[in-house]
Amino acid sequence: MLVDQKPCTDPKRGVGLMDVITIPKLDASYRVLLDERGRLALTEMNKANASWKLCRIEDKTTIAGGATQLNLHDGRNIVVKEAPYKTGDVLKIKLPEQKVMEHLPLAEGAHAFITGGAHVGGNARITNIEVTRDPRANLVHLKDGDLEFSTIKPYVFVVGKDKAEIRLPEERITAAHPKAVS
Repeated sequence: MLVDQKPCTDPKRGVGLMDVITIPKLDASYRVLLDERGRLALTEMNKANASWKLCRIEDKTTIAGGATQLNLHDGRNIVVKEAPYKTGDVLKIKLPEQKVMEHLPLAEGAHAFITGGAHVGGNARITNIEVTRDPRANLVHLKDGDLEFSTIKPYVFVVGKDKAEIRLPEERITAAHPKAVS
């Protein structure tokens, strides 16, 4: 079994959001996402998509020599010379080399996957980002069809600019009742 294109022999190794699991004997690859109840769920994908992963930038640090170290949601650290990146942005990373393939900024119009709150497991387009100067988290306003809602910035995971880069789980949220399962 491969996790993020690296062999895994420990049966107790944990996996997390956006990890890529490949089972060579079955010739199958899966991405770990969240379902509508916030539980980890596997979403099948093709071999081409198994060679990269999306990672959200949680923090940035300036290190010796003026380079910037990006701290990612899955515990990875990547050192970059240029720093056009902000916390909340997402990087498309080539596996297992950890090379940055693409930068997906947290911005209006971006396609996002919701990782917490009442709309966990859903996906929507970002319509507005409300930045506050107080200790509360910044709000992100989203729209999915006729359903408009807001959530806090840590619950938003950008998955594409114009369209989702990944295959998202089946959508089960309805506009009438956010937790209704069809």
